[in-house]
Amino acid sequence: MSAPKHPLAAWISRAALCALLAAGLGCATWAGAPEDSGREVRPELPADYDVLVFFEHLEAGRAPQALEALERAVAKDGDSPYLQRLYAELLIRNRQLDRALVHARRAFELDPEDEDIRDLLAQLYRSQRDLAGASALLRDAEGEPRDWESALTLFQMYLEVGDLDGADEMARFMVDDRPEEVRSWIAHATALHGNGKTLEAERALRRALEVEPRDLRVYSTLARWKRQRGDPEGAMAVYREMLAKSPDHRGTLLDLAELQRSDGDLEGALVTLHRLVAAHPDDADAGKQLGFALYQANSFDESIEHFERVLEAAPSDWESVFFLGAVKRRVDAEDEARVLFESIPESHDYYAQARTQLSSLHEKHGRYAEALVEIERAKAAEPSRELELYAATLRSKTGDYDGAVDFLQEMLEESPEDDSLLYNLGLVYHEGGRGDDALEAMERAVALNPENADALNFIGYSWAERGENLEKAEDYVRRAMKLEPENGFIVDSLGWVYYMRARKLMEAGEDAAGRSWLEKSLAELHRAEELTGGDPVISEHIGDAYLLLNERRLALDEFEEAVSRGPRTDEQPHLSEKLETLRREFE
Repeated sequence: MSAPKHPLAAWISRAALCALLAAGLGCATWAGAPEDSGREVRPELPADYDVLVFFEHLEAGRAPQALEALERAVAKDGDSPYLQRLYAELLIRNRQLDRALVHARRAFELDPEDEDIRDLLAQLYRSQRDLAGASALLRDAEGEPRDWESALTLFQMYLEVGDLDGADEMARFMVDDRPEEVRSWIAHATALHGNGKTLEAERALRRALEVEPRDLRVYSTLARWKRQRGDPEGAMAVYREMLAKSPDHRGTLLDLAELQRSDGDLEGALVTLHRLVAAHPDDADAGKQLGFALYQANSFDESIEHFERVLEAAPSDWESVFFLGAVKRRVDAEDEARVLFESIPESHDYYAQARTQLSSLHEKHGRYAEALVEIERAKAAEPSRELELYAATLRSKTGDYDGAVDFLQEMLEESPEDDSLLYNLGLVYHEGGRGDDALEAMERAVALNPENADALNFIGYSWAERGENLEKAEDYVRRAMKLEPENGFIVDSLGWVYYMRARKLMEAGEDAAGRSWLEKSLAELHRAEELTGGDPVISEHIGDAYLLLNERRLALDEFEEAVSRGPRTDEQPHLSEKLETLRREFE
Protein backbone atom coordinates (compact mmCIF):
# COMPACT_ATOMS: atom_id res chain seq x y z
CA MET A 1 0.00 0.00 0.00
CA SER A 2 1.51 3.33 -1.06
CA ALA A 3 -1.58 5.50 -0.83
CA PRO A 4 -1.28 9.27 -0.26
CA LYS A 5 -1.18 10.45 3.31
CA HIS A 6 -4.51 10.37 5.08
CA PRO A 7 -5.78 13.90 5.97
CA LEU A 8 -5.81 12.95 9.64
CA ALA A 9 -2.28 11.55 9.60
CA ALA A 10 -0.80 14.71 11.15
CA TRP A 11 -2.61 14.24 14.43
CA ILE A 12 0.70 14.75 16.24
CA SER A 13 2.12 18.06 15.07
CA ARG A 14 5.86 18.49 14.67
CA ALA A 15 6.05 21.03 17.47
CA ALA A 16 3.96 18.91 19.81
CA LEU A 17 6.07 15.86 19.09
CA CYS A 18 9.32 17.74 19.71
CA ALA A 19 8.00 19.04 23.01
CA LEU A 20 6.68 15.61 23.97
CA LEU A 21 9.98 13.89 23.36
CA ALA A 22 12.12 16.66 24.83
CA ALA A 23 10.16 16.49 28.06
CA GLY A 24 10.26 12.70 28.10
CA LEU A 25 6.47 12.63 28.52
CA GLY A 26 3.56 11.00 26.75
CA CYS A 27 -0.11 11.82 26.58
CA ALA A 28 -2.71 10.55 28.96
CA THR A 29 -4.31 7.24 28.11
CA TRP A 30 -7.48 7.78 26.12
CA ALA A 31 -10.78 7.11 27.80
CA GLY A 32 -13.32 4.67 26.47
CA ALA A 33 -14.58 1.24 27.35
CA PRO A 34 -13.65 -1.74 25.17
CA GLU A 35 -16.35 -2.84 22.78
CA ASP A 36 -16.95 -6.00 20.81
CA SER A 37 -14.71 -5.59 17.79
CA GLY A 38 -15.51 -8.92 16.13
CA ARG A 39 -17.41 -7.46 13.16
CA GLU A 40 -14.75 -4.87 12.41
CA VAL A 41 -11.95 -7.40 12.01
CA ARG A 42 -11.94 -8.05 8.24
CA PRO A 43 -8.85 -9.99 7.16
CA GLU A 44 -10.06 -10.09 3.59
CA LEU A 45 -10.11 -6.29 3.24
CA PRO A 46 -7.01 -4.17 2.52
CA ALA A 47 -5.12 -2.19 5.13
CA ASP A 48 -7.01 0.99 4.16
CA TYR A 49 -10.07 -0.44 5.87
CA ASP A 50 -8.23 -0.94 9.18
CA VAL A 51 -6.83 2.61 8.95
CA LEU A 52 -10.37 3.98 8.69
CA VAL A 53 -11.41 1.87 11.69
CA PHE A 54 -8.31 3.17 13.54
CA PHE A 55 -9.31 6.80 13.01
CA GLU A 56 -12.91 6.10 13.99
CA HIS A 57 -11.80 4.62 17.32
CA LEU A 58 -9.24 7.37 17.77
CA GLU A 59 -11.79 10.13 17.35
CA ALA A 60 -14.15 8.36 19.77
CA GLY A 61 -11.41 8.08 22.40
CA ARG A 62 -11.21 4.29 22.33
CA ALA A 63 -7.44 3.82 22.64
CA PRO A 64 -7.16 0.03 22.91
CA GLN A 65 -9.35 -0.56 19.86
CA ALA A 66 -7.47 2.12 17.87
CA LEU A 67 -4.17 0.42 18.62
CA GLU A 68 -5.52 -2.99 17.60
CA ALA A 69 -6.84 -1.61 14.31
CA LEU A 70 -3.54 0.04 13.43
CA GLU A 71 -1.60 -3.11 14.30
CA ARG A 72 -3.84 -5.03 11.88
CA ALA A 73 -3.11 -2.47 9.15
CA VAL A 74 0.64 -2.71 9.69
CA ALA A 75 0.46 -6.50 9.63
CA LYS A 76 -1.30 -6.34 6.26
CA ASP A 77 1.07 -3.80 4.69
CA GLY A 78 4.42 -3.63 6.47
CA ASP A 79 6.03 -1.85 3.53
CA SER A 80 3.96 1.30 3.83
CA PRO A 81 6.09 4.21 5.18
CA TYR A 82 2.90 6.04 6.04
CA LEU A 83 1.63 3.17 8.22
CA GLN A 84 5.02 2.65 9.85
CA ARG A 85 5.17 6.35 10.68
CA LEU A 86 1.59 6.39 11.95
CA TYR A 87 2.27 3.37 14.14
CA ALA A 88 5.47 4.97 15.51
CA GLU A 89 3.52 8.12 16.42
CA LEU A 90 0.88 6.06 18.20
CA LEU A 91 3.54 4.20 20.17
CA ILE A 92 5.06 7.54 21.20
CA ARG A 93 1.69 8.58 22.58
CA ASN A 94 1.67 5.34 24.54
CA ARG A 95 5.20 6.04 25.83
CA GLN A 96 6.67 3.02 24.08
CA LEU A 97 9.66 4.86 22.66
CA ASP A 98 11.85 1.82 21.98
CA ARG A 99 9.14 0.20 19.84
CA ALA A 100 8.40 3.55 18.21
CA LEU A 101 12.06 3.84 17.19
CA VAL A 102 11.91 0.46 15.39
CA HIS A 103 8.93 1.53 13.26
CA ALA A 104 10.25 5.04 12.64
CA ARG A 105 13.48 3.52 11.32
CA ARG A 106 11.47 1.22 9.08
CA ALA A 107 9.45 4.18 7.77
CA PHE A 108 12.66 6.03 6.96
CA GLU A 109 14.12 3.01 5.17
CA LEU A 110 11.00 2.90 3.01
CA ASP A 111 10.89 6.64 2.27
CA PRO A 112 14.17 8.42 3.11
CA GLU A 113 13.05 11.60 1.32
CA ASP A 114 10.04 12.21 3.58
CA GLU A 115 11.05 15.13 5.80
CA ASP A 116 8.33 14.42 8.37
CA ILE A 117 9.56 10.86 8.82
CA ARG A 118 13.14 12.09 9.02
CA ASP A 119 12.18 14.59 11.71
CA LEU A 120 10.18 12.01 13.65
CA LEU A 121 13.14 9.63 13.68
CA ALA A 122 15.54 12.43 14.65
CA GLN A 123 13.36 13.38 17.60
CA LEU A 124 13.26 9.76 18.71
CA TYR A 125 17.06 9.63 18.52
CA ARG A 126 17.08 12.78 20.62
CA SER A 127 14.86 11.12 23.23
CA GLN A 128 17.40 8.27 23.36
CA ARG A 129 20.37 10.72 23.51
CA ASP A 130 21.64 9.05 20.31
CA LEU A 131 23.59 12.00 18.89
CA ALA A 132 25.32 9.90 16.23
CA GLY A 133 22.03 8.56 14.90
CA ALA A 134 20.45 12.00 14.77
CA SER A 135 23.53 13.55 13.21
CA ALA A 136 23.57 10.96 10.42
CA LEU A 137 19.98 11.87 9.61
CA LEU A 138 20.25 15.63 9.89
CA ARG A 139 23.56 16.29 8.12
CA ASP A 140 24.14 16.18 4.37
CA ALA A 141 26.92 14.41 2.49
CA GLU A 142 29.34 17.24 3.27
CA GLY A 143 28.56 17.04 6.97
CA GLU A 144 26.58 20.28 7.05
CA PRO A 145 23.10 20.47 8.62
CA ARG A 146 20.45 19.76 5.99
CA ASP A 147 18.53 22.91 6.91
CA TRP A 148 17.87 25.38 9.73
CA GLU A 149 15.46 23.04 11.55
CA SER A 150 18.04 20.24 11.45
CA ALA A 151 20.65 22.59 12.91
CA LEU A 152 18.24 23.57 15.69
CA THR A 153 17.62 19.94 16.64
CA LEU A 154 21.34 19.18 16.64
CA PHE A 155 22.06 22.35 18.63
CA GLN A 156 19.60 21.20 21.29
CA MET A 157 21.13 17.72 21.37
CA TYR A 158 24.68 19.04 21.68
CA LEU A 159 23.57 21.17 24.61
CA GLU A 160 21.87 18.21 26.25
CA VAL A 161 25.04 16.09 26.09
CA GLY A 162 27.27 19.00 27.15
CA ASP A 163 29.11 19.37 23.82
CA LEU A 164 29.36 23.16 23.72
CA ASP A 165 31.65 23.22 20.67
CA GLY A 166 29.12 21.21 18.69
CA ALA A 167 26.34 23.48 19.92
CA ASP A 168 28.37 26.53 18.85
CA GLU A 169 28.90 25.04 15.36
CA MET A 170 25.15 24.55 14.90
CA ALA A 171 24.30 27.99 16.31
CA ARG A 172 26.67 29.67 13.83
CA PHE A 173 25.01 27.77 10.98
CA MET A 174 21.62 28.97 12.21
CA VAL A 175 22.77 32.60 12.33
CA ASP A 176 24.23 32.38 8.82
CA ASP A 177 21.17 30.62 7.44
CA ARG A 178 18.46 32.71 9.09
CA PRO A 179 19.80 35.90 10.65
CA GLU A 180 16.26 37.25 10.74
CA GLU A 181 15.19 34.45 13.12
CA VAL A 182 15.42 35.45 16.81
CA ARG A 183 16.06 31.84 17.84
CA SER A 184 19.25 31.83 15.77
CA TRP A 185 20.74 34.59 17.90
CA ILE A 186 19.47 33.07 21.14
CA ALA A 187 21.14 29.76 20.23
CA HIS A 188 24.35 31.61 19.33
CA ALA A 189 24.28 33.52 22.62
CA THR A 190 23.61 30.34 24.60
CA ALA A 191 26.60 28.56 23.05
CA LEU A 192 28.88 31.54 23.66
CA HIS A 193 27.75 31.84 27.26
CA GLY A 194 28.30 28.14 27.85
CA ASN A 195 31.88 28.55 26.60
CA GLY A 196 32.49 31.41 29.03
CA LYS A 197 32.37 34.16 26.38
CA THR A 198 29.96 36.24 28.41
CA LEU A 199 30.38 39.62 26.76
CA GLU A 200 30.09 38.11 23.26
CA ALA A 201 27.00 36.22 24.46
CA GLU A 202 25.40 39.43 25.69
CA ARG A 203 26.13 41.10 22.33
CA ALA A 204 24.42 38.17 20.58
CA LEU A 205 21.36 38.70 22.76
CA ARG A 206 21.36 42.35 21.74
CA ARG A 207 21.28 41.18 18.12
CA ALA A 208 18.30 39.01 19.03
CA LEU A 209 16.58 42.12 20.38
CA GLU A 210 17.25 43.93 17.13
CA VAL A 211 15.28 41.16 15.44
CA GLU A 212 12.52 41.10 18.05
CA PRO A 213 12.67 44.25 20.23
CA ARG A 214 9.75 43.25 22.46
CA ASP A 215 10.86 39.73 23.40
CA LEU A 216 10.94 39.99 27.20
CA ARG A 217 12.42 36.51 27.52
CA VAL A 218 15.58 37.71 25.80
CA TYR A 219 15.75 40.74 28.08
CA SER A 220 15.28 38.49 31.11
CA THR A 221 18.15 36.22 30.01
CA LEU A 222 20.36 39.25 29.37
CA ALA A 223 19.64 40.63 32.85
CA ARG A 224 20.30 37.25 34.46
CA TRP A 225 23.66 36.90 32.72
CA LYS A 226 24.70 40.39 33.77
CA ARG A 227 23.88 39.49 37.36
CA GLN A 228 25.86 36.27 37.11
CA ARG A 229 28.99 38.13 36.01
CA GLY A 230 28.64 40.66 38.84
CA ASP A 231 27.09 43.58 36.99
CA PRO A 232 23.98 44.46 39.02
CA GLU A 233 23.84 47.97 37.58
CA GLY A 234 23.80 46.53 34.06
CA ALA A 235 21.06 44.10 35.06
CA MET A 236 19.08 46.94 36.63
CA ALA A 237 19.31 48.91 33.38
CA VAL A 238 17.99 45.92 31.42
CA TYR A 239 15.03 45.54 33.80
CA ARG A 240 14.22 49.20 33.30
CA GLU A 241 14.33 48.69 29.53
CA MET A 242 11.87 45.83 29.96
CA LEU A 243 9.54 47.93 32.09
CA ALA A 244 9.63 50.72 29.54
CA LYS A 245 8.18 48.24 27.04
CA SER A 246 5.84 46.46 29.47
CA PRO A 247 5.38 48.63 32.61
CA ASP A 248 3.41 46.11 34.67
CA HIS A 249 5.12 42.88 33.63
CA ARG A 250 4.93 40.63 36.68
CA GLY A 251 8.11 38.62 36.16
CA THR A 252 10.19 41.72 35.47
CA LEU A 253 8.96 43.50 38.59
CA LEU A 254 9.64 40.42 40.72
CA ASP A 255 13.15 40.01 39.31
CA LEU A 256 13.92 43.70 39.76
CA ALA A 257 12.74 43.64 43.37
CA GLU A 258 14.81 40.53 44.10
CA LEU A 259 17.89 42.21 42.60
CA GLN A 260 17.30 45.37 44.61
CA ARG A 261 17.00 43.37 47.83
CA SER A 262 20.14 41.34 47.15
CA ASP A 263 21.96 44.58 46.33
CA GLY A 264 20.94 46.10 49.68
CA ASP A 265 18.44 48.55 48.19
CA LEU A 266 15.50 47.58 50.37
CA GLU A 267 13.81 50.94 49.87
CA GLY A 268 13.94 50.50 46.08
CA ALA A 269 12.63 46.93 46.40
CA LEU A 270 9.67 48.18 48.42
CA VAL A 271 8.82 50.74 45.73
CA THR A 272 8.99 48.02 43.07
CA LEU A 273 6.90 45.56 45.09
CA HIS A 274 4.26 48.17 45.86
CA ARG A 275 4.06 48.78 42.12
CA LEU A 276 3.78 45.03 41.51
CA VAL A 277 0.94 44.61 44.02
CA ALA A 278 -0.88 47.64 42.63
CA ALA A 279 -0.69 46.14 39.12
CA HIS A 280 -1.54 42.60 40.24
CA PRO A 281 -3.70 42.93 43.39
CA ASP A 282 -4.86 39.31 43.25
CA ASP A 283 -1.36 37.86 42.89
CA ALA A 284 -0.67 36.01 46.14
CA ASP A 285 3.06 35.67 45.46
CA ALA A 286 3.36 39.43 44.92
CA GLY A 287 1.62 40.04 48.25
CA LYS A 288 3.95 37.59 49.99
CA GLN A 289 7.05 39.17 48.53
CA LEU A 290 5.92 42.60 49.69
CA GLY A 291 5.17 41.15 53.12
CA PHE A 292 8.72 39.72 53.33
CA ALA A 293 10.29 43.02 52.30
CA LEU A 294 8.21 45.01 54.79
CA TYR A 295 9.29 42.58 57.51
CA GLN A 296 12.92 43.16 56.55
CA ALA A 297 12.30 46.91 56.74
CA ASN A 298 10.82 46.53 60.25
CA SER A 299 7.45 47.78 58.94
CA PHE A 300 5.71 45.05 60.89
CA ASP A 301 2.14 46.38 60.83
CA GLU A 302 2.19 46.73 57.04
CA SER A 303 3.80 43.32 56.71
CA ILE A 304 1.02 41.77 58.78
CA GLU A 305 -1.56 43.56 56.64
CA HIS A 306 -0.22 42.07 53.41
CA PHE A 307 0.15 38.54 54.76
CA GLU A 308 -3.39 38.69 56.14
CA ARG A 309 -4.66 39.90 52.78
CA VAL A 310 -3.02 36.89 51.10
CA LEU A 311 -4.63 34.56 53.64
CA GLU A 312 -8.07 36.07 53.13
CA ALA A 313 -7.94 34.81 49.55
CA ALA A 314 -5.97 31.62 50.30
CA PRO A 315 -6.41 30.50 53.95
CA SER A 316 -4.30 27.38 53.34
CA ASP A 317 -1.25 29.22 52.03
CA TRP A 318 0.90 27.74 54.79
CA GLU A 319 4.01 29.64 53.77
CA SER A 320 2.14 32.90 54.43
CA VAL A 321 0.77 31.44 57.67
CA PHE A 322 4.31 30.73 58.83
CA PHE A 323 5.67 34.15 57.98
CA LEU A 324 2.65 35.89 59.46
CA GLY A 325 3.42 33.97 62.65
CA ALA A 326 7.03 35.15 62.48
CA VAL A 327 5.95 38.78 62.17
CA LYS A 328 3.39 38.41 64.95
CA ARG A 329 6.12 37.03 67.16
CA ARG A 330 8.34 39.98 66.31
CA VAL A 331 5.66 42.42 67.56
CA ASP A 332 5.24 40.32 70.73
CA ALA A 333 1.80 39.00 69.71
CA GLU A 334 2.99 35.60 70.89
CA ASP A 335 -0.42 33.98 71.45
CA GLU A 336 -1.46 34.79 67.89
CA ALA A 337 1.91 33.58 66.59
CA ARG A 338 1.53 30.32 68.51
CA VAL A 339 -1.92 29.65 67.01
CA LEU A 340 -0.59 30.29 63.51
CA PHE A 341 2.42 28.00 63.96
CA GLU A 342 0.26 25.25 65.45
CA SER A 343 -2.11 25.37 62.47
CA ILE A 344 0.52 24.34 59.93
CA PRO A 345 -0.09 20.68 58.98
CA GLU A 346 2.55 18.00 59.39
CA SER A 347 2.54 17.37 55.64
CA HIS A 348 3.75 20.88 54.80
CA ASP A 349 7.36 21.91 54.21
CA TYR A 350 7.14 24.58 56.92
CA TYR A 351 5.93 22.20 59.62
CA ALA A 352 9.39 21.56 61.10
CA GLN A 353 10.20 25.26 61.09
CA ALA A 354 6.87 26.06 62.73
CA ARG A 355 7.53 23.51 65.48
CA THR A 356 11.01 24.97 65.98
CA GLN A 357 9.43 28.40 66.41
CA LEU A 358 7.01 26.96 68.97
CA SER A 359 9.92 25.36 70.79
CA SER A 360 11.71 28.71 70.89
CA LEU A 361 8.60 30.40 72.30
CA HIS A 362 8.32 27.81 75.07
CA GLU A 363 12.04 28.08 75.82
CA LYS A 364 11.80 31.87 76.08
CA HIS A 365 9.27 31.51 78.90
CA GLY A 366 11.09 28.72 80.68
CA ARG A 367 8.75 25.96 79.52
CA TYR A 368 11.60 23.65 78.66
CA ALA A 369 9.70 20.35 78.69
CA GLU A 370 7.17 21.75 76.20
CA ALA A 371 10.02 23.16 74.12
CA LEU A 372 11.66 19.73 73.97
CA VAL A 373 8.38 18.11 72.85
CA GLU A 374 8.13 20.56 69.96
CA ILE A 375 11.72 20.14 68.86
CA GLU A 376 11.29 16.36 68.89
CA ARG A 377 8.31 16.84 66.55
CA ALA A 378 10.45 19.01 64.29
CA LYS A 379 13.20 16.36 64.31
CA ALA A 380 10.75 13.61 63.39
CA ALA A 381 9.50 15.60 60.41
CA GLU A 382 12.87 16.90 59.23
CA PRO A 383 15.88 15.30 60.95
CA SER A 384 18.97 17.48 61.14
CA ARG A 385 22.13 17.81 63.17
CA GLU A 386 21.14 21.33 64.24
CA LEU A 387 17.88 20.07 65.74
CA GLU A 388 19.73 17.25 67.50
CA LEU A 389 22.02 19.84 69.12
CA TYR A 390 19.10 22.07 70.04
CA ALA A 391 17.35 19.08 71.62
CA ALA A 392 20.48 18.34 73.68
CA THR A 393 20.51 21.92 74.98
CA LEU A 394 16.83 21.68 75.90
CA ARG A 395 17.40 18.38 77.70
CA SER A 396 19.90 20.13 79.92
CA LYS A 397 17.40 22.90 80.61
CA THR A 398 14.81 20.36 81.72
CA GLY A 399 17.35 19.15 84.28
CA ASP A 400 18.65 16.18 82.33
CA TYR A 401 22.21 17.51 82.26
CA ASP A 402 23.85 14.12 82.37
CA GLY A 403 21.77 12.85 79.44
CA ALA A 404 22.60 15.92 77.38
CA VAL A 405 26.31 15.69 78.20
CA ASP A 406 26.42 11.97 77.40
CA PHE A 407 24.67 12.58 74.07
CA LEU A 408 27.15 15.29 73.05
CA GLN A 409 30.16 13.33 74.29
CA GLU A 410 29.12 10.39 72.13
CA MET A 411 28.92 12.67 69.12
CA LEU A 412 32.34 14.12 69.98
CA GLU A 413 33.88 10.65 70.06
CA GLU A 414 32.83 10.29 66.43
CA SER A 415 33.81 13.88 65.47
CA PRO A 416 36.47 15.10 67.92
CA GLU A 417 37.42 18.06 65.70
CA ASP A 418 33.89 19.44 65.52
CA ASP A 419 33.92 22.86 67.18
CA SER A 420 30.12 23.21 67.01
CA LEU A 421 29.74 20.11 69.19
CA LEU A 422 32.13 21.61 71.74
CA TYR A 423 30.18 24.85 71.65
CA ASN A 424 26.94 23.03 72.42
CA LEU A 425 28.64 20.98 75.12
CA GLY A 426 29.74 24.28 76.68
CA LEU A 427 26.14 25.49 76.66
CA VAL A 428 25.01 22.34 78.44
CA TYR A 429 27.74 22.70 81.06
CA HIS A 430 26.63 26.31 81.53
CA GLU A 431 23.03 25.24 82.04
CA GLY A 432 24.18 22.71 84.61
CA GLY A 433 26.08 25.35 86.57
CA ARG A 434 29.49 24.01 85.53
CA GLY A 435 30.91 27.37 84.45
CA ASP A 436 34.56 26.37 84.37
CA ASP A 437 33.79 23.30 82.28
CA ALA A 438 31.70 25.47 79.96
CA LEU A 439 34.57 27.90 79.41
CA GLU A 440 37.02 25.05 78.88
CA ALA A 441 34.78 23.53 76.17
CA MET A 442 34.38 26.93 74.51
CA GLU A 443 38.13 27.52 74.53
CA ARG A 444 38.63 24.14 72.85
CA ALA A 445 36.05 25.15 70.23
CA VAL A 446 37.92 28.39 69.53
CA ALA A 447 41.23 26.53 69.35
CA LEU A 448 39.73 24.30 66.65
CA ASN A 449 38.00 27.15 64.86
CA PRO A 450 39.20 30.69 65.65
CA GLU A 451 36.23 32.01 63.65
CA ASN A 452 33.55 30.42 65.83
CA ALA A 453 31.82 33.71 66.64
CA ASP A 454 29.36 32.15 69.09
CA ALA A 455 32.10 30.55 71.18
CA LEU A 456 34.17 33.76 71.16
CA ASN A 457 31.15 35.74 72.29
CA PHE A 458 30.27 33.23 75.01
CA ILE A 459 33.77 33.38 76.50
CA GLY A 460 33.94 37.17 76.39
CA TYR A 461 30.48 37.62 77.90
CA SER A 462 31.12 35.00 80.58
CA TRP A 463 34.33 36.74 81.68
CA ALA A 464 32.45 40.04 81.78
CA GLU A 465 29.73 38.50 83.94
CA ARG A 466 32.40 37.30 86.32
CA GLY A 467 34.16 40.67 86.20
CA GLU A 468 37.46 39.07 85.22
CA ASN A 469 39.85 39.17 82.27
CA LEU A 470 37.98 42.24 81.00
CA GLU A 471 40.62 43.32 78.50
CA LYS A 472 40.79 39.81 77.10
CA ALA A 473 36.99 39.62 77.19
CA GLU A 474 36.82 42.75 75.04
CA ASP A 475 39.28 41.22 72.59
CA TYR A 476 37.22 38.02 72.26
CA VAL A 477 33.95 39.91 71.77
CA ARG A 478 35.54 42.22 69.21
CA ARG A 479 36.79 39.19 67.29
CA ALA A 480 33.26 37.80 67.30
CA MET A 481 31.83 41.15 66.22
CA LYS A 482 34.27 41.37 63.31
CA LEU A 483 32.88 38.05 62.09
CA GLU A 484 29.24 39.05 62.65
CA PRO A 485 29.05 42.85 62.81
CA GLU A 486 25.24 43.00 62.70
CA ASN A 487 24.65 40.41 65.44
CA GLY A 488 22.85 42.41 68.12
CA PHE A 489 23.62 39.92 70.88
CA ILE A 490 27.35 40.16 70.24
CA VAL A 491 27.05 43.96 70.26
CA ASP A 492 25.25 43.62 73.62
CA SER A 493 28.21 41.62 74.94
CA LEU A 494 30.59 44.42 73.99
CA GLY A 495 28.35 46.92 75.74
CA TRP A 496 28.31 44.71 78.82
CA VAL A 497 32.11 44.40 78.84
CA TYR A 498 32.27 48.22 78.77
CA TYR A 499 29.75 48.36 81.64
CA MET A 500 31.83 46.02 83.79
CA ARG A 501 34.98 48.05 83.09
CA ALA A 502 33.09 51.19 84.12
CA ARG A 503 31.81 49.60 87.31
CA LYS A 504 35.26 48.49 88.39
CA LEU A 505 36.62 52.01 87.86
CA MET A 506 33.76 53.67 89.71
CA GLU A 507 34.04 51.22 92.60
CA ALA A 508 37.70 52.27 92.81
CA GLY A 509 36.66 55.95 92.96
CA GLU A 510 37.65 56.78 89.37
CA ASP A 511 34.25 58.26 88.44
CA ALA A 512 35.34 60.30 85.40
CA ALA A 513 37.01 57.33 83.72
CA GLY A 514 34.08 55.12 84.67
CA ARG A 515 31.53 57.53 83.15
CA SER A 516 33.52 57.54 79.91
CA TRP A 517 33.23 53.75 79.71
CA LEU A 518 29.52 53.97 80.57
CA GLU A 519 28.88 56.31 77.65
CA LYS A 520 30.54 53.79 75.35
CA SER A 521 28.55 51.02 77.01
CA LEU A 522 25.20 52.75 76.44
CA ALA A 523 26.03 53.47 72.82
CA GLU A 524 26.65 49.76 72.14
CA LEU A 525 23.69 48.59 74.22
CA HIS A 526 21.26 50.87 72.41
CA ARG A 527 22.68 49.69 69.07
CA ALA A 528 22.17 46.09 70.22
CA GLU A 529 18.56 46.91 71.06
CA GLU A 530 18.04 48.35 67.59
CA LEU A 531 19.67 45.37 65.86
CA THR A 532 17.65 42.77 67.78
CA GLY A 533 14.37 44.67 67.79
CA GLY A 534 14.34 44.51 71.58
CA ASP A 535 15.29 41.86 74.09
CA PRO A 536 14.63 41.68 77.87
CA VAL A 537 18.28 41.03 78.78
CA ILE A 538 19.46 43.96 76.68
CA SER A 539 16.82 46.21 78.27
CA GLU A 540 18.03 45.17 81.72
CA HIS A 541 21.63 45.88 80.73
CA ILE A 542 20.66 49.36 79.60
CA GLY A 543 18.83 49.86 82.89
CA ASP A 544 21.90 48.76 84.83
CA ALA A 545 24.05 51.25 82.94
CA TYR A 546 21.62 54.11 83.71
CA LEU A 547 21.48 53.03 87.33
CA LEU A 548 25.28 53.20 87.57
CA LEU A 549 25.07 56.73 86.12
CA ASN A 550 22.44 57.50 88.79
CA GLU A 551 19.85 58.13 86.06
CA ARG A 552 17.29 56.28 88.14
CA ARG A 553 14.14 57.26 86.26
CA LEU A 554 15.69 56.09 82.98
CA ALA A 555 16.81 52.90 84.70
CA LEU A 556 13.26 52.29 85.95
CA ASP A 557 11.89 52.72 82.42
CA GLU A 558 14.34 50.15 81.06
CA PHE A 559 13.57 47.62 83.81
CA GLU A 560 9.87 48.07 83.08
CA GLU A 561 10.60 47.46 79.39
CA ALA A 562 12.56 44.31 80.25
CA VAL A 563 9.63 42.92 82.22
CA SER A 564 7.16 43.76 79.44
CA ARG A 565 9.29 41.75 77.01
CA GLY A 566 9.02 38.58 79.06
CA PRO A 567 12.25 38.17 81.02
CA ARG A 568 14.25 34.95 81.00
CA THR A 569 14.29 34.15 84.70
CA ASP A 570 17.39 31.95 84.53
CA GLU A 571 19.37 34.81 82.98
CA GLN A 572 17.71 37.65 84.92
CA PRO A 573 17.31 36.48 88.52
CA HIS A 574 17.57 39.97 90.04
CA LEU A 575 15.39 41.96 87.61
CA SER A 576 12.24 41.92 89.74
CA GLU A 577 14.16 43.00 92.85
CA LYS A 578 15.77 45.95 91.05
CA LEU A 579 12.46 46.98 89.54
CA GLU A 580 10.57 46.94 92.84
CA THR A 581 13.31 48.93 94.59
CA LEU A 582 13.09 51.71 92.02
CA ARG A 583 9.31 51.67 91.95
CA ARG A 584 9.24 52.31 95.70
CA GLU A 585 11.60 55.25 95.24
CA PHE A 586 9.21 56.96 92.82
CA GLU A 587 5.93 56.22 94.61
